[in-house]
This record gives sequence, C-alpha cells and structure tokens, in this order.
Amino acid sequence: MPPSSLDGRRILVVEDEAMIAMLLEVHLADFGCEVAGSANSVRAALQLIEDEPGADAAILDMNLAGEPVNPVARALSARRIPFLFLTGYGSQPVEAYPDAPVLGKPLEVNQLRRALEQISAPGRSTP
Repeated sequence: MPPSSLDGRRILVVEDEAMIAMLLEVHLADFGCEVAGSANSVRAALQLIEDEPGADAAILDMNLAGEPVNPVARALSARRIPFLFLTGYGSQPVEAYPDAPVLGKPLEVNQLRRALEQISAPGRSTP
C-alpha cells in the first residue's frame, strides 16, 4: 500500500464488538497508523482518553452495548481530537457533530481510509 497522510497517526478505537475492533486494528496497521488504544465501553473509552492524551484521531461505534457514545464524542471534542462514527443503523450525520463522518457497517476499507485522511487533514476543524 502506498504511503499516505496516515503514516504514524495514533488512532483510538472505541468499538464493543471484538471482531470489528480487531478488523479495525488490522486496517489501521495497513494504513500505517498506530492503535493508541482500544475500548469496548463508554467508561473504558473515557479512561483511555485520559490515559492517552496524544491520540491524533478516534473511531467511535455509535452504540456501545446499548449505551450512546455521546460522552466519548464530547470528551474528544473538548480535547480537539477529531473522530468519525461507525454504525450499523445507517450513515446519517449526527446532529451534534455534523462535521464528523459517519460510516456504515459492514465497513468498506477504502471509505474508512478516506474518512480518516479527511479528519486528519491539516486545517480541519474538530467536530
């Protein structure tokens, strides 16, 4: 795979389905990214954000075991860490975060790469 603007980027993965989280980690490695950490619940994600202040971006499943990921999105926004959403419920924009890409499941690898490059672009405002 050719070099990209994602080389060396540290990405947080917030996903409650273990197989999807593992697949995301494989794709991130293929893109040249480093997984800054992985969490499967809102509580674990909030702790990870506290423990890993150097993340460049995050991938958020919109529904973590029935719990909305909104507190995690707020914490990332407060730290100016860009993020994108994953969901199995369609790819409509999230009203509170209209600039955050929303990707549907099942995930399309090139779409993930483009969305990560978009949120990581210089001069991009944080959702």
